[in-house]
Amino acid sequence: MTELEQHEIERLQYGFAVSRRDLFKFVGAGLVVGLCAPKAFTQESGAGFRGESASQDVDSWLHIAPDSKITVFTGKVEMGQNIRTSLAQQVAEELRAPLNSITMVMGDTALTPFDMGTFGSRSTPQMGSQLRKMAASARELLLDMAARKWQEDRSKLSADNATIISQSGKKIGYGELTGGQKLVKLIAQDPSLTPATQWHVAGTAATKVDGAAFVTGSHQYTSDIARLQMLTGKVLRPNAFNATLVSLDSRAAEALPNVRVIRDGNFVGVVAPDSEQAQKALSLLQAQWNAPAQPSETELFDYLKKNPEAEGGGGFGGRSAHIVGSIETGMSSATKTASGTYTVAYIAHAPLEPRAAVAEWTEDRLTVWTGTQRPFAVREELASAFHLSLDHVRVIVPDTGSAYGGKHTGDAAVEAARLAKAAGRPVKLVWTREEEFTWAYFRPAGVIEIKSGAKNDGTLAAWEFHNYNSGPAAIQTPYNVPHQKIEFHATKYPLRQGSYRGLAGTANHFARESHMDELAQALHMDPLQFRLKNITDPRLRAVFETAAAKFGWGKQRARANHGFGLAGGFEKGGYFATCAEVTVDRNAGEVKIVRVVEAFDCGAVINPNGLRNQISGAIVQGIGGAMFETVHFVNGRILNPHFRDYRVPRFRDVPQIEVELIDRKDAPSMGAGETPIMGLAPAVGNAIFHATGVRLRSMPLETKKLASK
Repeated sequence: MTELEQHEIERLQYGFAVSRRDLFKFVGAGLVVGLCAPKAFTQESGAGFRGESASQDVDSWLHIAPDSKITVFTGKVEMGQNIRTSLAQQVAEELRAPLNSITMVMGDTALTPFDMGTFGSRSTPQMGSQLRKMAASARELLLDMAARKWQEDRSKLSADNATIISQSGKKIGYGELTGGQKLVKLIAQDPSLTPATQWHVAGTAATKVDGAAFVTGSHQYTSDIARLQMLTGKVLRPNAFNATLVSLDSRAAEALPNVRVIRDGNFVGVVAPDSEQAQKALSLLQAQWNAPAQPSETELFDYLKKNPEAEGGGGFGGRSAHIVGSIETGMSSATKTASGTYTVAYIAHAPLEPRAAVAEWTEDRLTVWTGTQRPFAVREELASAFHLSLDHVRVIVPDTGSAYGGKHTGDAAVEAARLAKAAGRPVKLVWTREEEFTWAYFRPAGVIEIKSGAKNDGTLAAWEFHNYNSGPAAIQTPYNVPHQKIEFHATKYPLRQGSYRGLAGTANHFARESHMDELAQALHMDPLQFRLKNITDPRLRAVFETAAAKFGWGKQRARANHGFGLAGGFEKGGYFATCAEVTVDRNAGEVKIVRVVEAFDCGAVINPNGLRNQISGAIVQGIGGAMFETVHFVNGRILNPHFRDYRVPRFRDVPQIEVELIDRKDAPSMGAGETPIMGLAPAVGNAIFHATGVRLRSMPLETKKLASK
């Protein structure tokens, strides 16, 4: 793609009045491939989209230009997980085209097909599969076209390097073949896909697409976008959650030059020519708020247990119940029993890039640039907020500085649009770090209670598991238990909460894998052997055995205040096992994670370097939730809304990390953005117990208790 062509695509992406038809007017003649879209998957939140929840429309996904350059359209967004590269690899593989010939247009509601959003580790198994089918269908059509053009036997033609090649020696590039024609093909339900054992582009450690732009700082995030006559916006925040505005004195702020104060009920904001002037105006607003009394951190876990959500209420995550056999029968047959209560604190997403949005109105049409995992859902929010039809709202997502499940909603987008509408000019709104820590939603806190029983031979007999509030993800045990009762209980909750990397999978694995070690101790069994005794899934066994072998499980010499632990499980199509080594300073109540080994199996690996980075990043992020991250709050107020008070992993906290990939060419490729985080906390907790004999049952692990034991 020439510099002029790239500039024109960027112009189309950053202007308003554009559709895919406009884009194709520019890229011109060529092959257009569409998909007859299946019914949309249910959103993670359980809500539907207005007019789009069951779309059967044929939408364009792939365009081959006369110069054989390929443009691929997807509603997925890039937030640092490198799906821009891995999705492009899959297209290149099936289309038999060079990776550098592919341009991905992502997360633009005017240019890309409808998509539920980028969450739930769904990009690889769902979007990757769709794009492979499209590329394979395009390849087959190109072969058909060449056979007709040359009047040759199709079976004697092949595709390679964006070129159709005949056994007789003829060659023709894709662009030349399609030039002068506008062809549309619907995707076959089961096109011929390339087996993973024959991959040449997929399955390799391809360099990150556009990586240089991020390293050099030339990439534009939402906060870098500028529009003509753009103003800067700020929003006045209440002094506590659920507050109502009693009075507002805005005279001092309105006296500042070029400043406008905007009020709409409890919403108050300012716009000014720059951020300094906007901040000054905000500081001059005199507001009185009335906030109700609210639960505080000290009563959190009692509150969750004592306040169940009524049937059909607004509890987080719905309800889940799984009963097999009889707990009473199972417990009566057990020779060893155990019970424990495990707690999980609220934690923040703490993305590197706080929420930001640029909003621009053109008459009754609205364009918003914002970092979100769900551009079409944010479009729906905006349309509802301003009573617009969906085709009058466009959301564009520049590649975003992380989200971890925290950017599902359009908070900043709606705020920026309200300010821009009132001001009559484009407005940029960038949340401060304090706003991000306070007004974004949190990973749910929770209480988990487990009762279990096992026989002397090490086989599990009974398993009763109750999760209050943190969620039902990965709640079922992967171990063989004849008698089970596993329930998630929705409750009322004091803080705004929502998706976080891995959802409740981290909480449920922490409780389950900690408790498995407690049972192993009661049976005087090695924790690894106890798990293997109760596993028949060969892939789960394989990750435990692989991690243990790499770690040297059972070969380490016991030393005082030096421990080893492991944990494992399955979620979202991924199998993992994590081994951890720790040292403990009992006097100071401090724990140092020395080494982590994680084995991971998510089927056929698309990009091994990208996958290793995902797993390593998940381990580092998991250290925060395991060791020190927690949101402190009192009566509707967050007490630690800055990085100086909210502890995240630092370089000195990072252990030696070793990742072992099990590349299963015979299994479908699954996502890996979430599952790798789930084993760190229980593995470390089990290692602490091995080193000290003290069982810590909270996340974060309350290591200060070690000093008092």
